[in-house]
Amino acid sequence: MRKIIVSEFLTLDGVMEAPEEWQFPYLSDDVAEFIKVQILALDAQLLGRVTYDIFAASWPSQTNNEFGIADKLNSMPKYVVSSTLKKADWNPTTVINGNVVEAISKLKQQPGGSIGITGSATLVQSLMKADLIDEYQLQVYPIVLGKGRRLFKDGIDKKLKLVESKTFSSGVVILIYQPDRKA
Repeated sequence: MRKIIVSEFLTLDGVMEAPEEWQFPYLSDDVAEFIKVQILALDAQLLGRVTYDIFAASWPSQTNNEFGIADKLNSMPKYVVSSTLKKADWNPTTVINGNVVEAISKLKQQPGGSIGITGSATLVQSLMKADLIDEYQLQVYPIVLGKGRRLFKDGIDKKLKLVESKTFSSGVVILIYQPDRKA
């Protein structure tokens, strides 16, 4: 069974919104290497519509960027969850609509490696509720914004177990959790 791995950039107060506005001062070489290794290990990318639109507007024009991930993102299979998108131009992309939980459950059953999700708050939150996420790779940045969209919104009740942690030179901390399905 394929694993779904959520990878998010978060502030200390849990904000995941618009990391391009606060992440870069903390993007040290060791953080960049972690992100690179993480992306290169994926077989596919699962995205919500908003994140897909942001990525599709940027990544196709990049090749062999400084972090070495552009070619991987551009060539790997992508799945975008949307009720309104009819055609996806960033190839290879498949549009998922209708019963999203059922479609992603079937996707997990297909042969292949891990499927990553970045951003895509609404999608991630719905998959949390359906217990379809196998791992959370949370990069916590040493900044407090006080407002913004959070990964764990009110009403989400999830027991997790810490399986790995690491502190980077810029003060960013990676926390890797898996669902505690025994709790």
